[in-house]
Order: sequence, then C-alpha cells, then structure tokens
Amino acid sequence: MPVSMTGFGRFETNEDTWTHVWEIKSVNGRFLDVKWRMPGHLRSLENGWEKIVRTYASRGRVDISLNLEVLDAGILGVTFNETLAKAMFGEMEKLAHSEGRVFEPDYNKILSMSSLWRDTGNEPDPGLAESLTTGLEAALKDWVDSRAIEGDAMVADLLSRMETLRDLAARVGERVPNILEEKKANLRQRIMDMLESAGAEFSEDRMLQEVAHLTDKLDVSEELTRLDAHLERLGEVLASKAEVGKKLDFLIQETFREINTCGNKGQDTEVSRLVVDFKAELERCREQVQNIE
Repeated sequence: MPVSMTGFGRFETNEDTWTHVWEIKSVNGRFLDVKWRMPGHLRSLENGWEKIVRTYASRGRVDISLNLEVLDAGILGVTFNETLAKAMFGEMEKLAHSEGRVFEPDYNKILSMSSLWRDTGNEPDPGLAESLTTGLEAALKDWVDSRAIEGDAMVADLLSRMETLRDLAARVGERVPNILEEKKANLRQRIMDMLESAGAEFSEDRMLQEVAHLTDKLDVSEELTRLDAHLERLGEVLASKAEVGKKLDFLIQETFREINTCGNKGQDTEVSRLVVDFKAELERCREQVQNIE
C-alpha cells in the first residue's frame, strides 16, 4: 500500500562503551533530499548510510540526526604526544636554569597545544561503525512503520473521496441529456421566431444542421467516459504496492482537465454547481496525494 512521505522514527542503543540515538523526521518533497546531523569524525560513513536510506524511500525531505556519546576514551582515537611534551619541558628547564629560574609547566596551556595531540580516529572504530549502522537501520524501520500507518489512513480517505467524485460525475452525466433537450427546444423556438419575423421559409434541413452542431458542442459523453476511466485507475493505483505518488499526481491532473471541459461545455447552472463541487473534492485529493511517496 502507498506510504506517506511524512513520518518519524527513532532508535536508541546503549552499550558499555557507547550510547547513540538516531532520529529521523521527514516531510513531502518532489525528490529524495537527505540532510544529516552527526559528529564530523563520522562523515566517512555518510555515503554508505545514504545508500541504505535510499532503499527505504524515494521521495521527500528527510532529516536524520545522530546523538552519540562515547564512554571509552580509547574508541575516540585521541592520543597525547608524551615524547614531544617531555622534550619541550627539558628544553624549557635548560632555558630557565641558564637564567637562574625555576621552570613550572602551565598544564592548561599544554592542553590547548594542538601539536601535542594526535587524532588517529580518521576511520571510526569498526565496532562503533557497525553498531551505528545497525541503529540507523532500526530507526529507518521505525520510520517506515510510522509512514505506513499514515499512508493507510490517507488511502482510506482518498477511496472515500473517490466515491464522492463518482457520484458527482454520475449526476453530471444524468443532467446532460436534459440540457440537450432544453437547448434544442430553445434553439428551435428562436429560429422559428426569427424566420417568422423575417417572413422567411422554414427549412428542416437547416434546422437539423443547427441541432447537430449544438449537440456536438454540448456533448460531454467522451469526457465523462475518460473521467470514469481516470477515477477507476486512481482506485487501482491506490491498491498497488509500488511507489505511486507521481502516478496519482498525474492522474489527478488529467481528471481536472476532463471535469473542466465538462463544465465549459455544459452551459448549465446545475452542471456548473456539480463541477465546482467535483473540483473542490478533487483538490482535497490532490493535497493528500502530494504527501504520498
């Protein structure tokens, strides 16, 4: 069944050496646009993770955030260059001794000296990377479940609206024959009045030509047939398991085109009212479809 592009997923992992929480939020969008918020030293994993995300979604704006807390300092890959620090202290002691002073190291300044620190964590710890990937996939599954629940509700709503649209289209179809008869009678009467006032002869052939032209101008049977086919197809697409958002959007555009033509050809107050009601309901369907993947 179709799923919504709006959803939320979350998964938390707690282990002895780290804890991490993945959160995924999404809204509708024409294309898949993934935005990441995570620690910079994990950026090397982003491409692989994005490939995983794309197996779960094809459209929408997706915001993925990671809250990571490492409990084991060894995992971070940060080391202090003790050898260099001792060499620096030794040289400073020699300098201080030559001037008759005592050298006292300022450890706060030493902490801020980037040259004494080495970050060997260019590549994340393999165990941490595996745990993070597992957590991401679990959060994605939770996210998909929430989208599926909303998708079911949206499909139910759309199917209900389809019934309303079918009813309105049927009422337009019922009204059109009456319009044709009324317009024919009015046309015949107007022609007769004009001929009478002009003292001209009545021509049945000419009358038939005018009636045929009027009938062709007001006939919406083809539009109603296509309209019914579009509504039928919309129901079929909603029942399918594939990604259907773009198909539904296209079908609704075509349905709008047909109902517009019916309204333009109808030239009747009742038909205009039905067409307005149809278009208002179809617009609500369009709003729903904009959020279906």
